[in-house]
Amino acid sequence: MSSAASSPAPRRTGRPRSPEADRAILDATRAALVELGWGKLTMGDVAARAGVAKTTLYRRWAGKSELVVDAVAALFDEHLELPDRGSLQADIEGVVLQFAALLERPETKTALMAVVAESTRDDALRERIRGAIVDRQKRLVLLGRERAQARGELPYEEDPSTAARTADLIFDVIAGAVVHRTLVSAEPVDTTWAREFALMLVAGLSAGPRR
Repeated sequence: MSSAASSPAPRRTGRPRSPEADRAILDATRAALVELGWGKLTMGDVAARAGVAKTTLYRRWAGKSELVVDAVAALFDEHLELPDRGSLQADIEGVVLQFAALLERPETKTALMAVVAESTRDDALRERIRGAIVDRQKRLVLLGRERAQARGELPYEEDPSTAARTADLIFDVIAGAVVHRTLVSAEPVDTTWAREFALMLVAGLSAGPRR
């Protein structure tokens, strides 16, 4: 077979993404948002702060909404975890305190409230929030439930759809309560509140579904 008939080598489609550049861009986005606010934030300002060309941003993100969502998602990925503290109640207390501390950070508070407000009139942005933040952080609920089931604290749910609905409910209860407490009521989430909340949630989960 002649060389002309052989398959051509795959073409490179562009320069590979740099994790360092991505981190600098996301850090710059959060800093700019705290300083300037949503209305004055521009892609050009973020690019200047990060030391990259504006075209670099637009190769990765279509606009500032998507960029800010990813900047928030990175904070959640970096600062939320679920160490095994020995019981479901202790695991819930730990993640609640972590989540509340994260929401107290000016960059998290400003960015999260801005994108949630924007998403009320932008379905695509709402889907991006769900995929980048909500669905990714449900991993903590799934992990906590798996541990609790292994310890015998919670029953196994044989029906996948029922198990999925339970996971969604747990996530919604925790996220909703902590966001409301910190960002709406502006009340502290201290160890006492976290313990009382965890006790109430565990009691509800242990009771199982009502028939």
